[in-house]
Amino acid sequence: MAIGLVGREVGMTRVFTDAGETVPVTVIEVLPNRITQVKSQERDGYRAIQVTYGTRRPQLYSKALAGHYAKASVAPGKALIEFRLTDGDKTELQAGAELKADLFKAGEAVDVTGTTIGKGFAGTIKRHNFAGGYASHGNSLSHRAPGSIGQRQTPGRVFKGRRMSGHMGVGRRTNENLRVVEVDLERNLLLVRGAVPGAEGGQVIVRPSLKAARRATRKIIAPAKAGPAPAASPAKAAKK
Repeated sequence: MAIGLVGREVGMTRVFTDAGETVPVTVIEVLPNRITQVKSQERDGYRAIQVTYGTRRPQLYSKALAGHYAKASVAPGKALIEFRLTDGDKTELQAGAELKADLFKAGEAVDVTGTTIGKGFAGTIKRHNFAGGYASHGNSLSHRAPGSIGQRQTPGRVFKGRRMSGHMGVGRRTNENLRVVEVDLERNLLLVRGAVPGAEGGQVIVRPSLKAARRATRKIIAPAKAGPAPAASPAKAAKK
């Protein structure tokens, strides 16, 4: 099932496993995810679960959006997010229900999506991992210069996609196949192994791992067993 949760990145810490191994984890606080609509193939053309989270001033809502929340009998939230469902997913969730951290279990693989930290205007060494120029031997002004960005009169322009200096960060990124180390149901927390995109306090979306689900349903074809070597023909045996 592809239903996920919207949460807030609290920060990073370390936990110890039963084997004594220290594991770096990111603490994600699961915000109250209230279901506003359950979309169906017959009515909407696709299947999805629509949720909202957080709170917002009533003055910022349009009448249409306020009526949408009132129809689902849920408190208005910051935004609406949809989680698509496949044809094989079965769900009994209804509008007005609330999703919590118990949607995931320890050991499950998840994908975490967030907005990366803004770095401002950055050069090519920081932004694209360029090597830079020589430190000495005739290099006086080009230690961190990007180098050539094109040719001369032909074609007489810089090609689209050329890696150059510019704004870095504030992009939507997804870290895949992160393991859920622990689920704290009392405080509605998820402890995910490793780092996730974004700064502390930023919004993140946690979904079941897409690649892990594909691997689980992938058909495994066993290699053909090698049989006995074919016997030599009588004519070839006579020649020998």
